[in-house]
Amino acid sequence: MKRFFPTLSMFLMLFAAQAMAQQLRVGYVDMKQVLDNAPQVLAGREKLDLEFRPRNATIEFQEQQVLAMENRLTQGDMTEDARIRLDRDIREMRRNVNRQKEDLRDELSFRRTEEVQRLEGQINQAVKVIARDHGYDLILSSPVVYADPTLDITHLILDQLRLEYEADERDGSLR
Repeated sequence: MKRFFPTLSMFLMLFAAQAMAQQLRVGYVDMKQVLDNAPQVLAGREKLDLEFRPRNATIEFQEQQVLAMENRLTQGDMTEDARIRLDRDIREMRRNVNRQKEDLRDELSFRRTEEVQRLEGQINQAVKVIARDHGYDLILSSPVVYADPTLDITHLILDQLRLEYEADERDGSLR
């Protein structure tokens, strides 16, 4: 019995080594590149730009008003009381503009995160489709310390996402 276990374990080790020696197909996806170039992401950015453009234009207009008020203040052709009032109005308006800018930045950041999370499932599904269709056993995504460029299948994922986007456009199912 004592000879049986070492023989069995040696046999199992040889079997495992032989199984591991089979070709393992590994791919790598650069998620930053996917998130920068996928048509769904680009469409989401455009949608956000349209949504936030009016607020941004309002802020830019108010900034121009502050600059005009500051120019008027430097001209020196007003009474001391008028200059003090204008200076106070400028500071108040500048605070208001800065607050609006910060609110806009926060909301835009939140909405971008929302859009990426909404697309996360679709991106993962595209990775699974490519893995299955091209016979990959393992797909890694960034961040990784190093991936040989020959393992990079990002272009395949982007192609799959483009196909899905075009199909959604044809079907009219884009949100």
